[in-house]
Amino acid sequence: MSYDFNMYEILAMAEKIEKNGAAFYRKSAEGISGSPNRDILLELADMEDQHEKIFATLRAELSENEKAPATFDPDNEMALYLEALADIRVFFKKKIDVTSIEEILKEAIVAEKDSILFYLGMKDLVPEKLGRGKIDTIIKEEMSHIKILSNKLIECTKDSK
Repeated sequence: MSYDFNMYEILAMAEKIEKNGAAFYRKSAEGISGSPNRDILLELADMEDQHEKIFATLRAELSENEKAPATFDPDNEMALYLEALADIRVFFKKKIDVTSIEEILKEAIVAEKDSILFYLGMKDLVPEKLGRGKIDTIIKEEMSHIKILSNKLIECTKDSK
């Protein structure tokens, strides 16, 4: 059985992924030594919070057509499926060295790459009439995360030498 999704569902999932990302950075900040490194992680958590708000705004601005259910789902199981998918797909709880800012940033870059691949795959499951093109907005946000994280990693690597 094939499922189609609408942009409302995709953006709700994007918000959840951003929320998970913010929680990842805040949890990592608890285990890191050094105020500058902790500040970096808290700044990244704030960035995820801002992206969550951007996606919530985009979701609120969707047309009725882009919110229309794409699959018959009388028991609302699709929402549960999407939430579970968002919880395990990107910022899944991994065993990482949370005392190393470099390791945290490397894992965050991997998570952002995973999210881009995830959204590229989801694009095929959203019909054009239900807002497929808007997934590119999400992908661009995730790409900007990678750029920011890469720059932070470079800075941290220089500082530790």
